[in-house]
Amino acid sequence: MTTKRFAMRLLCAALMTAAGGTALAANSQWQVYTTAQGAGERFVPQTLGAARPATQPMETEIAVFVDTRRSFQEVFGFGGAVTDATAETYAKLTPAQQKAFLAAYFDPKQGLGYSILRATIHSSDFSSGSYTYVKDGDRALASFSIDHDMKYRVPLMRQALAAGGSYGTQMRVFASPWSAPAWMKSNGSMVGGGTLLPEFRDTWAQYIVKFVKAYEKAGIPLWGLSIQNEPMARQKWESMIYTAEDETRFLGDHLGPALSAAGLQDKKVIVWDHNRDLLPQRAAHILADKKARPYIWGVGYHWYETWAKGEPMHRNLAAVHEAWPDVPFLLTESSIEHFDPTQMQSWANGERYGSEILADLNAGSSGWVDWNMLLDSRGGPNHVGNYCFALLHASDDGQLIYTPSYAYMGHFTRYIRPKARRVSAATSRSTLDATAFRNLDGSLAVVVMNKTAQPQHYRLIVDGKEVAVDIPAHAIQTAVR
Repeated sequence: MTTKRFAMRLLCAALMTAAGGTALAANSQWQVYTTAQGAGERFVPQTLGAARPATQPMETEIAVFVDTRRSFQEVFGFGGAVTDATAETYAKLTPAQQKAFLAAYFDPKQGLGYSILRATIHSSDFSSGSYTYVKDGDRALASFSIDHDMKYRVPLMRQALAAGGSYGTQMRVFASPWSAPAWMKSNGSMVGGGTLLPEFRDTWAQYIVKFVKAYEKAGIPLWGLSIQNEPMARQKWESMIYTAEDETRFLGDHLGPALSAAGLQDKKVIVWDHNRDLLPQRAAHILADKKARPYIWGVGYHWYETWAKGEPMHRNLAAVHEAWPDVPFLLTESSIEHFDPTQMQSWANGERYGSEILADLNAGSSGWVDWNMLLDSRGGPNHVGNYCFALLHASDDGQLIYTPSYAYMGHFTRYIRPKARRVSAATSRSTLDATAFRNLDGSLAVVVMNKTAQPQHYRLIVDGKEVAVDIPAHAIQTAVR
C-alpha cells in the first residue's frame, strides 16, 4: 500500500472575540470538513452559506441540535502510545518519513495535534521480548537501569515531545506497567497473570519511583502513572492481577506514600486502566477509599469489553461519570485486534473509532489515548503474536501507510483542543450521531457521523440559528465556526 497524504491545509475556521471570548460573531460562516468512503481526499473543506434564524423542524427532516448554553466536561486531550514496537518500527522509516510521522501526529492543523503520550514500564506484548530494568532477585534494586529503552523508545519520545512543543502544545506523558518482575509475583512469571506478592509491594512501589526518576533524567518528564494495565486480565503476555481491594491498598499504602516520600507527589495517578464492563465496581471501590483517594487524578478505561461478543458499554462510563462528575475519565487504550493486512484500509475500522470516540465523549470522557502510534506491515512487532492495527503502519520499504482510522481520529483531535468544553448536542434521527465542543478561543466544533449507506441532508441548528448541510454515505464531518 503506497503512502497517501491525507492532511489538507485548514482554512480559517473561527474568529476570536476581542474579549478572548466564549462566542463568535453571529454572522461568521461555518467551515465543514468531510471524510467519506470512496473519496480520494480526507478533510475536504466546504464553506456553508450564512446562518439564518431557525424554524420548527418537521418530523420528516433530520436535524442536529446544539445548545451552547449547556456545558459539560472539559477536554484533557488526545494521544497515543510510544511502545517498543512503535519505536523500533519508527527507526526503520526513511528520514523523510520519520519527519512525516512527527507532523502526522503533532501538527495541530495538518496532523492530529496530539498532546498526550503513553509509555510502558519495561516490556509489554508490543515489545520484541520480555525484559525488566533489574537483575532477577535484586531486592535492593541496585541494578536498576533503563538502558534497554535508550536505544529506541526514549529517543523517539524526546523527538515527539520536541515536535509537540514546537507547535506550542503542552505535552503530557504517563506510563503504565504490564507486570512486575517475575520474582515479585505469585506465579513466578511476567506472563499469565499472577499477583504481586505482599512482601514485594514496597519494592515494586520503589521500582516505579526509580522508573519515574530515570525517565526524567533522560529528558522525559512524567505527568503521571497508571497503577496497572488491565488489572483483571490474565493474558499470555505480560499481565498482573489486582482486585479492587488490592489496587486500592497498593495505591493508598505503598505507591502513593512512596511517590510522596520521593518528592514526586505532583505525579498524577490513573486508576483502573481496563475495560468499561467492570468500571462501575472498580471506580466506586477505589474512589470511596479515604486513604487512596487523595492520590487519584482520574480513572482510565479501555474499549475491549467487546471480546465477550457484546456491545461497547458506554452506558457504564456514563453511569460512573454521573456518580463522580468531578473525576476525569480518560480512555487510555484502544486498538483494533486480529491484524489482517487485507483490511489495512477497512472503512469499518475507521467507523469503529469514530463511533466509540463520539459515544465516549457524550458519556463524559475527557479524552482518548490510542494504543500503538505506529506498527509494521504485519501489525507488530509483538513477542507473543498479538498483532493489531494502528492508525499508521510502515511498509517494508520504510514508507508510512495512513488508514481510515487515522482520518476518523483527526475529525476530533484537529478541531477539539485541550480545555475545550463539551456542549449539548443531539440528533433527531438515529441515522446520524453528533457531539459538539466549545474551544477556549471561542470556536465551536460539531462532529457528525453518518454510518448509513445513504447520503443524508440535515439542518444544523445552533442556538436558534441554522444552516443546511449534506453528509455523504459512510462519512464523518466536522463543522467549525
